[in-house]
Amino acid sequence: MTAPVLHHVVCPGPAAASGAASGHRMAYWQWGDTGNPHVVVCVHGLSRQGRDFDALARALAPQVRVVCPDVVGRGRSDWLADPAGYQIPVYAADMLAMLAQLHAQAPIARLDWVGTSMGGLIGMVVAGQPGLPLPVPLRKLVLNDVGPVVQWEALQRIGTYLGKSGSFASLEQAAAAMWAVSTGFGPHSPEQWLDLSRHMVRPAVTGEPDGALVLHYDPRIADPFRAVTQQAAEQGEAMLWQLYDQIQADTLLLRGVQSDLLARATAEQMVQRGPRARLVEFAGVGHAPTLVADDQRQAVLQFLRDS
Repeated sequence: MTAPVLHHVVCPGPAAASGAASGHRMAYWQWGDTGNPHVVVCVHGLSRQGRDFDALARALAPQVRVVCPDVVGRGRSDWLADPAGYQIPVYAADMLAMLAQLHAQAPIARLDWVGTSMGGLIGMVVAGQPGLPLPVPLRKLVLNDVGPVVQWEALQRIGTYLGKSGSFASLEQAAAAMWAVSTGFGPHSPEQWLDLSRHMVRPAVTGEPDGALVLHYDPRIADPFRAVTQQAAEQGEAMLWQLYDQIQADTLLLRGVQSDLLARATAEQMVQRGPRARLVEFAGVGHAPTLVADDQRQAVLQFLRDS
């Protein structure tokens, strides 16, 4: 399969900005056989969207069903009426609604999760709370450059650009602007970066695909992010460690050697406690590996294919 199919799920909770009475729609991209009982969910980072995983999904799709959601407020998903809803608990609840819909359509017998940055935090919430209504327990969990301790300096760096949508005359101009704040992703060829950038923008005016472009997400996702204080972030670490320590899934931890978000000391702790993650690091990469480079992609493929 060379391209995914777009689907939507209606999620309870905060209302969409479109004026719906309650709830909102979350989009997700599905690769592979829709009846395959082995499902791999791939969840993106804070300002990204589900097509980030195209390279990984293409490699996985011949063997498994790959599902790549656009977290609410991003990509093809609804924007929320109240930006206060852009929080991890809402995102995790949306994932449960999506999994319930997928399971109803074709029973899930094996469930894995790949989460980059924010997607990894959502995965920790889903995997680390016994009793959640999952179709089956999570078998394997990939945490891509994220853990219970998120470095405050990285949050400050992200806050300098998050929510500043801008306008671009072309995809190439947008890609160049995004690269200026994304060099931590590590080396990419111009073609690779253009592919990653293609789904990060949308027409500024609906129905005018040849006009100006803007970023795909609701700029107000920055509102709750910027409201977090250093003290609040530090207080949240204990809860995240509790979630991490309760994870039963086989866990792989990926880290860019130059990451400013996941400290080496935190990664070492994650190897020693909880699910005792296997740690794989990538030289020349910061936050976060995009899983486009062969060595990054193969690390994930090998882990997911291991019985």
